[in-house]
Amino acid sequence: MEEAILELIPYSAPALVTGLVAYYFFNDYLKSENRKQKIELIRDKKKEILPIRLQAYERMTLFMERINPSKLLVRVTPTDENKELYTQKLLLSIEQEFEHNLAQQIYISEACWNALIAAKNATRNLVMSSSNKTEVKSAQDLRETILKTMVDSSAPSNTGIAFIKEEVKELY
Repeated sequence: MEEAILELIPYSAPALVTGLVAYYFFNDYLKSENRKQKIELIRDKKKEILPIRLQAYERMTLFMERINPSKLLVRVTPTDENKELYTQKLLLSIEQEFEHNLAQQIYISEACWNALIAAKNATRNLVMSSSNKTEVKSAQDLRETILKTMVDSSAPSNTGIAFIKEEVKELY
């Protein structure tokens, strides 16, 4: 029996070595193919998500434009001379625009989303601080005060739009 086993060794050793070499080459080939497939899947996903992300950036740009104080004042007009009611109307419009675009946050970066929230809050603060000025007595005074502020400084929404533009450049 031992002799039969010893006689088989010279015949089986090359087959065993060939089998191991084939196994390692085949295993390496499969790993390489799996990597290629993963890269292809990632590329396909990026192709699918890019239009959705661009649409989200477009929507958020529109949001920033709509809450730009000079454009907000044109779109939201006072119904009477009560500055408190007009202030609430402006703030409500800003919040409604924001709530309408809440879902877009899943398509944009966290840094961009935070910049847009900061721009929204700065716009709200601008409206509230203008309304709290003692010389502002009516809705028309409030409109004029906000517009004068916009002449002296850039709208917070312009900063948000600049942030969006920089992020979109990185997509390409």
